[in-house]
Amino acid sequence: MEAINDVHVSEPGLVVVDVAAADDETAFAFHTALAARWATTSVERTTREAGQPGVRLRCYLDLRQPITAPGHSDG
Repeated sequence: MEAINDVHVSEPGLVVVDVAAADDETAFAFHTALAARWATTSVERTTREAGQPGVRLRCYLDLRQPITAPGHSDG
């Protein structure tokens, strides 16, 4: 995976999430769970490292922008 750029963590509340999973379905399901709670970057593909098991996925979260889940109120 590429190096983490300073801008990705330049302020409190910005997070880089690197996921290692057995397969694409699991990695995307985890990303979907994160995206249901916080503002995240979209992801379109996973990567595979030669000689390593499973897949990898990277996304960026902004914890300063919580997403309210359907059926829940903020207060």
